[in-house]
Amino acid sequence: MTKELSFYTNNSDETLSLGRKFADTISAGCLIFLDGELGTGKTTFMRGFMRGLGFLGKVKSPSYSLLEQYTLDLTINHFDLYRFKSSSEWEDAGFNEFINSTDVNVIEWPEKAIDVLPTPDLTVFFTYIQQGGRSIKFKSLSSRGEKCIDILS
Repeated sequence: MTKELSFYTNNSDETLSLGRKFADTISAGCLIFLDGELGTGKTTFMRGFMRGLGFLGKVKSPSYSLLEQYTLDLTINHFDLYRFKSSSEWEDAGFNEFINSTDVNVIEWPEKAIDVLPTPDLTVFFTYIQQGGRSIKFKSLSSRGEKCIDILS
């Protein structure tokens, strides 16, 4: 059974705060997809998430490098597949080896390689709302994802 939980954020500070809170929910091996158009808050959320985990350095979108890796108590692999032209680029880059039981993997633009990616524990959907805010919806696809939502709610 899947669970869903939705939030509305009015500005980037609230999106950062939600990301910080989300950091308390994750565990080793989590696979998280961030889904949303450009400018909907995925990178801002990721910055808050990393702050919540205690990372104080610069958190940037890996749009050009494809992968930013952060080593804390957990290893966080942050992928951005925006520039992918084909899902084979995921396999060609050897990124499958990062999906394991110890690292936390966060993938932006997962639809660019959806046919070769495993099912995530959780997908976070970001939608721009006309008034300037963001709708952020969490949807679990595994028992690990359900636990994340239970902790967040």
